[in-house]
Amino acid sequence: MMKVIGDPDDKERSFIYLDNALYFEPIEHTIPIHWSGHIMMSKIDEELVERAYNGKTSIDDALLLLDTEPFELFRFADNLRYEAVGDITTYVVNRNINFTNRCVGTCGFCAFKEKNGYILSTEEILAKVEEAHKAGATEVCIQGGLLPNAGLELYTGILEAVKEAYPSIHIHAFSPMEVYHAARTSDLSIRQVLSELKKSGLGTMPGTAAEILCDHVRRELCPDKLLTAEWRDVVTSAHSTGIRTTSTMMYGHIESWQDRIEHMMILRDIQKDTGGITEFVPLPFMPYNNPIGKKMIEEGHYATTGIDDLKVYALSRIIFHRHIKNIQTSWVKLGKKLAQVALYCGANDLGGTLMEESISTAAGANNGTSISVQEFEWMIKGANRIPKQRTTLYEIDNMRDTSLGNRPREAGNAAIYS
Repeated sequence: MMKVIGDPDDKERSFIYLDNALYFEPIEHTIPIHWSGHIMMSKIDEELVERAYNGKTSIDDALLLLDTEPFELFRFADNLRYEAVGDITTYVVNRNINFTNRCVGTCGFCAFKEKNGYILSTEEILAKVEEAHKAGATEVCIQGGLLPNAGLELYTGILEAVKEAYPSIHIHAFSPMEVYHAARTSDLSIRQVLSELKKSGLGTMPGTAAEILCDHVRRELCPDKLLTAEWRDVVTSAHSTGIRTTSTMMYGHIESWQDRIEHMMILRDIQKDTGGITEFVPLPFMPYNNPIGKKMIEEGHYATTGIDDLKVYALSRIIFHRHIKNIQTSWVKLGKKLAQVALYCGANDLGGTLMEESISTAAGANNGTSISVQEFEWMIKGANRIPKQRTTLYEIDNMRDTSLGNRPREAGNAAIYS
């Protein structure tokens, strides 16, 4: 029996069942794993494949996929990636600005916090934005630790200063935890805070502070952080206010695969309700220079394995198919070579080039903190993909085919989260 899953008129990208075996076509768009003429055979269940294609992957489906031979799983995710976004791989030119590393939080995974750390002045923030602007950045990402008496005026003051000096630059700023903190210290509602931030120039928000959206994990990992329902409320309120967000997951610490999958399902539910999520960014935990990591290493557990990282990318593509189109891989955390491989496991975005990065580096990332646009495009082309510079909202139509526009080739910075 032969059955075509997907569009039977799309001969370039169909999933074909023949005698209960799954075949992918055409071979030129995918990684060759096993050759059988011009097709590759897989043992992934037919009904599971159909549910995934229709955007209805269940928790049980995702758990079953974990037992699939890894390269079959990656191949399946890569086919869905092609169906969703084609062979374009995007990146953004921006700058990450962490305005303070002081924080009242007690997150066990953090290596960035310093009791007597720095607080950037408005002038220092603007100097960093000026450097980014001169380098051709289209976005600045601004986040910081939680200062004990930081009210809404701190955040609106930063936004207004940046927007007044550089009205054309997109401000991607302030995690859900920062919004929650500002609401508490200012005795305002979440919606009031979001409304004021938007009026002051906020364009979009990073969907950070999510870590793992399972409260039994959060109580141990980050006991003073907002709970799952509170994180969800901030993000959905942002969407209803007209502020789109990214979404993230920091994995590889004390959580299980079940927790990771449930986390992704929560994000998918949010997207189905609001449509406000622009991308999903999986972030492997860096286990160095922090209490959670120290305990893990003492017990013989280290950073995530490369195979587990790639499985996270593959599962996220499968779970989010028809819901969240863009899956971003962090070369800072994975390294450049594994980030390229992730482009064949469901990912389609590399985040961005760096002008500075401190959070991941403090926790043990050693893959560099800067990369030129020229090298970035070389990386993407080396993975046999088409590089395209994008905006924060994944607009690429107004970018030149070279992806460089009129911007200097040395420009850049990516927003690196968590």
